[in-house]
Amino acid sequence: MADPHVVTALARKRAELSGDIQTTQVKLRQMVLDLERLDATLLMFDPDYRIEAIKPKAFRPPEDWSKRGEMTRLILGILRQAAEPLTSRDVALQLIAERALEPNDKMVRLMTKRCGVALRGQRDKATVQSFDGPGMSVLWKLP
Repeated sequence: MADPHVVTALARKRAELSGDIQTTQVKLRQMVLDLERLDATLLMFDPDYRIEAIKPKAFRPPEDWSKRGEMTRLILGILRQAAEPLTSRDVALQLIAERALEPNDKMVRLMTKRCGVALRGQRDKATVQSFDGPGMSVLWKLP
């Protein structure tokens, strides 16, 4: 006999996936229409232009991108586990380690900036608190 929790979870996942497929199909139809309009506009300016000679350029998001809300969830999780308030850089370093990203200077600067933006947004919602730390740093903690 099947576990009802497993069946319910699988049915929910199937419904989500089916919804994603429908949304993607609608988006694809719109993109095809946009491409046709763009081709027509291009041909208005140059009727002899060979549109088929334009090679498609695939979009590849960087490996450090997050899904919507994922960054905030990870940051709040890090702050929950922290024994003391953290700087944006401290949060960024832990985030880089958790996501197994390359901890080079460029990545640390980028993630520190993104963490700062996310933390300020959460401060505006009163989800986190900030206060002055040593030097010019700002420390973050949960209320």
